[in-house]
Amino acid sequence: MHAFDVLGDPVRRRILELLAGGEQSSGDVTTVVRAEFGISQPAVSQHLRVLRENGFTTVRAEGARRLYSVDPGPLQEIDGWLEQYRRFWAGPLDALATEIARGRRERRKAAED
Repeated sequence: MHAFDVLGDPVRRRILELLAGGEQSSGDVTTVVRAEFGISQPAVSQHLRVLRENGFTTVRAEGARRLYSVDPGPLQEIDGWLEQYRRFWAGPLDALATEIARGRRERRKAAED
């Protein structure tokens, strides 16, 4: 499965967001995802399996618990692929940052006067 196919699913993206904060048990991930997406525990397990089998997560056993964490390798590959497109948004984002900084300076100056 291609990396973008894996990440094309909102449930899998959400799982990665949860795991980006650090290692979590499958039970903790399942609780959040079930509440947010209204899917069954087996469906969450299937998404975890897809992430694991495609290298996006690692899992380790701790007693009866399974602890998942992000494996950055595939994400680094996606980042490398996106590099060719950064020029389309880097300039506009830099311009936005400049305008935000200008607005802050103007507000500070106005507050001082």
